[in-house]
Amino acid sequence: MRAGIFIMIAAFICASLHVAGAEEKPVMLKLGPGLDKVEANCGACHSLDYIQMNSPFLDAAGWNAEVAKMIKAFGAPVDDADAKAIVDYLTKNYGRRP
Repeated sequence: MRAGIFIMIAAFICASLHVAGAEEKPVMLKLGPGLDKVEANCGACHSLDYIQMNSPFLDAAGWNAEVAKMIKAFGAPVDDADAKAIVDYLTKNYGRRP
């Protein structure tokens, strides 16, 4: 009896994970220098759709602050060269224009 309940619970969990994963759509960011750094560093911790969602609000200073926050406050292991490439990419491709 317990084995049957365990199997039913396991099947339900697996089915739930499969359905949740099927709903997630890949995020396609604009091609450009630095995209590889963004995908590798930013995408390692969170969905890249945050970039598109925040783009109407962030200019160069805003993107710089966001990248600095990820490194300093959240401990993202991003070196200085990659951080600069990420900020440059985000500013050029997703930065708010004055």
